[in-house]
Amino acid sequence: MPIHQPQQRSAAAPSEPLGVEQAEAALVEHYPRLVRLAYVVLPPALGRHRRVLAAHGAVQRALPGSRTVPARTARVPAQSRHSPEAAQAPANAPYAWMRLRVLRTALAYERRPRWWPGRLPAPAALRPTLPVVWGLRLFPRAGGVDELALDRALSAVPGAVRAAFALQLLDGLAESGVRALLAEAGVADPAGAVRGAARIGKPDRAGAQVLLRSGEFDPCTVQTRPSDLLRRRHRTRAVCLAAALCVVAGTLAVAAEKGVRNESPGAGVTVPALDPAALLRTAAEQWADTSRIDFTAWPVRGDRRGDDELLGRALRAWSEPSEDLQVSATPGTVDVPPAQPPRLLFAGEVDGAAVVLFHDGGVRVVRYAEPLSGDGPAALDFARTDDADVTTGAAVVVSRTGEKARFLLAPWISETATRDLLTPDTPGRPLEVGPDGVTAAVERPAAGGGCDAWPVLQLRSSERIVENHAFLVTDLGDLAPAHLTYTPKPGGGAPARQPREATGPEALLAWARTACSLRSLSGSGVRAVNNWAFAEQRLPEGGASADWLCTRADTWRGPGRVLVQFLQPAASPTDPAAVVADRNDTALCSRFGQHILAGTHWKAASGRWYVLAAGSRAVDRIEATGQVRGAAGGPTLAVRAPRDASVQLTARLREGGTLAAVR
Repeated sequence: MPIHQPQQRSAAAPSEPLGVEQAEAALVEHYPRLVRLAYVVLPPALGRHRRVLAAHGAVQRALPGSRTVPARTARVPAQSRHSPEAAQAPANAPYAWMRLRVLRTALAYERRPRWWPGRLPAPAALRPTLPVVWGLRLFPRAGGVDELALDRALSAVPGAVRAAFALQLLDGLAESGVRALLAEAGVADPAGAVRGAARIGKPDRAGAQVLLRSGEFDPCTVQTRPSDLLRRRHRTRAVCLAAALCVVAGTLAVAAEKGVRNESPGAGVTVPALDPAALLRTAAEQWADTSRIDFTAWPVRGDRRGDDELLGRALRAWSEPSEDLQVSATPGTVDVPPAQPPRLLFAGEVDGAAVVLFHDGGVRVVRYAEPLSGDGPAALDFARTDDADVTTGAAVVVSRTGEKARFLLAPWISETATRDLLTPDTPGRPLEVGPDGVTAAVERPAAGGGCDAWPVLQLRSSERIVENHAFLVTDLGDLAPAHLTYTPKPGGGAPARQPREATGPEALLAWARTACSLRSLSGSGVRAVNNWAFAEQRLPEGGASADWLCTRADTWRGPGRVLVQFLQPAASPTDPAAVVADRNDTALCSRFGQHILAGTHWKAASGRWYVLAAGSRAVDRIEATGQVRGAAGGPTLAVRAPRDASVQLTARLREGGTLAAVR
């Protein structure tokens, strides 16, 4: 970015033609910056390997072939040398001109002519360019969870938005400069691109800038691994066969032989992340002598943990998934290959399949399974497990067959039982666990239809880690089962309660009436679910009491979902509660959202209808407006109202402020 005094003209004024030598010097000096910019702008759909090569190709092709650079194309907005962006950007017009050419090339990868088939990539993406790499796949170094989240956010926006984002955070351009540069690069709506870029990385734009400059987005610092060796072998044989059929053309045969030789170096490459011998293996007793109780403390188990052929197939499937491989990932989980050797947790035979479990750098658990009979495809499953602990890192699903599942338990689990949430008075039944930590088959909760039972695991952690307590986990369709907890009703004048294990009588009674609502959370990457009894209300016309529960599901990726449930008196302890509110992506009912107000219509035994409302412990007044008006001091309200009356509920908090009802 050129740096000027405010009164000076642009460094790229038409009267100052730029030489090719200047452009080449700018390219060489700022090559890593230009390649990173191209990499961010290029479509993520290309894949990381093709994006790396296309980014380098876009920068290398930006060098003009003539002796003089047209100066009119190098015009850029002038900036004060005291501006913050000027402190970061390169200070010469040749760089600005090269940057413009790189932007045009990178943006062209998403542009399709009107006549171009919609299913095909843009013509620029099909153009053969240098550099070309044979036999290897190139990838920038994988970052952590934050880098992956930023990469996913960038992949969801157009290239022009990515370009605006990169120009602001990498080159430090002001919004006016970005708009001008995008317009010159041929972007139809530069202002819209800048507005879209402003929404990425909020509220921590400084943190997003650090992430964008990390190794995750650096195509100049790459790691290598071989391409699909079996597929290459088949292609090589096909080339040899074609060469034999064309033996009369000796020059073609020689060319074919050279082509085979060009691929041979990749066959000898050994990438540590894909080498079974490089897999991390935790010692058997390390879990009892560490302050980090999570998947990194799991020892390797299973009768095939020394089978390098099985482990190699699992790693290759992870690295280069074949077309018939069944791949699944919980929301928010990336399925990219490992950047470093993963940790081996298990390799053995379970329910007619060879199963391998990996733990990848504190972020993911990966399960590979192939049928022992050779019939049917292999499967590869990914799940988030970052920041797991004693409870959320206590078990992993190792096999699902029909309506049953088996779990691999953490080494710190000392007692194992099963129980049904819909029979709260029935004690748990002991569950058999094999010497390799795999449980006997356990009934799975019904995914649909009726809800006659809800099986859960009741586990107890070992006293060797001073965590000797029982807790419940349940299978919600992901690799890691969800941890179930309970927060009791507020006491008079007592401090706010904290979630506790859902193994006591009061917790089990609450879960008996809300367990079936867990079906709506299946397969959504849930880490833990808490039932918070935030209010108790005396009902009109009889004095019976009802409870208000906020069921919060926290996902591994961060966002939570809330169900507010109304538990009126019932003849059976398993009568399902009424869901009166459902909210996604909210902090409600967590430590960051401790106030809540909810309401519902309720019919008394007399046939009269009421509007009921209840708030959490900090609510000291509730008011109803709309078709029905009423108010009550304290955390509950009951007012006569027609069945379909439209009512707006608001609450006043004891320490000040107001609260609207959740819907």
